[in-house]
Amino acid sequence: MFHHSTSKRLALLVAAAVVAGTGPSPAMADPEIPESVETSGVRFLNQDTLARIDQGLKWLSVRQSEDGAFGVRRGYGRNVAVVSLAGMAWLSSGSSPGRGPYGVNIQRATDFVLNSCRSSGYINVPEGQSHGPMYGHGFATLYLAEVYGMTPRKDTREKLEKAVRLIISCQNKEGGWRYENEPNEADVSVTVCQIMALRAARNCGLFVPKDVVDRCIDYAKQCQNDDGGFRYQLVRRSSSQFARSAAGLVALYSAGVYDGPEIDRALSYLERHRPGGMIDPHYYYGHYYAVQAQYQAGGDHWNRWFPRVRDQLLSDQQKDGSWSDLTFSNEYATAMSCIILQMPNNLLPIFKR
Repeated sequence: MFHHSTSKRLALLVAAAVVAGTGPSPAMADPEIPESVETSGVRFLNQDTLARIDQGLKWLSVRQSEDGAFGVRRGYGRNVAVVSLAGMAWLSSGSSPGRGPYGVNIQRATDFVLNSCRSSGYINVPEGQSHGPMYGHGFATLYLAEVYGMTPRKDTREKLEKAVRLIISCQNKEGGWRYENEPNEADVSVTVCQIMALRAARNCGLFVPKDVVDRCIDYAKQCQNDDGGFRYQLVRRSSSQFARSAAGLVALYSAGVYDGPEIDRALSYLERHRPGGMIDPHYYYGHYYAVQAQYQAGGDHWNRWFPRVRDQLLSDQQKDGSWSDLTFSNEYATAMSCIILQMPNNLLPIFKR
C-alpha cells in the first residue's frame, strides 16, 4: 500500500525548493526521495504557500471533535463527506494515521468513517444531514481506500469491500448513480464520486467488475454536450456548467479513459472557464475536480491552470486560515482548498497520473 512519512514529504519539498533556488542549501536536503514520486509540480509551492496550507490544515485540526466529526452549522454536522475530505487533506500533507503532525486527526477521521459503516455497507450517519447521502458514501469509500493499509484497524478491508459492493449494486440502468442508495436515477455529479471510489478501491486490490466501469464510461460520454461540457442528467438535456463538466471529465479519467475526442473537447471547455472569482455556488467542488483533470492532462494544461487556482484560493483565505462557504460549511471549503493546493505533492494514489 502506498505510504509516505512526513519526513519524505518534507525532503521532497526541500529538494524542490533547492532546485527552484528558494530553499536551503543542497547540504540540508535529504537525497533519499522515492523515485516513484513525481516532483515536477512542487515548484509551484513556495514557502508562503506551504505556510498558508499548513494554516488551513491546523484550522481543520482544531475544529475536529474527539470522535472525528465536525460540528458545522446548518445541519452539516457529523457529515461523513466533510470528515473524509478533511482526512484526505491531512493525508495530502504526508501525515498518516498516528504519524506526522496530523496523525491523530487522521486516526480520528478514520475511526469516525469506519464507525459510520452500516452492516449493508452503506456509510452514513442517520443524524448527520447531507445533500444526498451517496455523496457522503462515495467520498467516505474513497477515503477508506486511500487510508487502507495505513490503519491498524482490522475491519477496514471488510467494511471497504462492503462499501464497494453497495456502490456496484446502486448503479442504475443508464450507468450512473444518484443521491440515494438505490439504482433509480443518475446524475454526473454523484456518478464521479462513485467511480473515483471504485477506482481507488481497485488501486488497492479490490475487485471491481469491468462492466460496471464500461457502463459508467458510456453514461459519462452521453452526458457530454456539443460544446465539450457536461449536462447534469441525461433526462434533463441541460446546458453545460463548469463544476459538472470538471466532474464529468474526471469520471472518464477515473474509469480509465485518458485520451480521445471526449477528453479533448472537455479540456477545451475547461480552458474557457479558467479560475476566477467565487461566483459559482459549487466553486470548491468544481475546482476539486478541475485541478485533478488538469493534473492528469499535464503539460501546458497543468502549468497554466494550477498557478491561477492557487493564487485565487490564497487570496480568498481567511485570516484564521480557513476558507468560507455559505452553502455547506467552512470545514468543507477548507478541506477542499487544502486538497487542491496540495495536488503538486502527488502523495495520494487516486490523484497520481
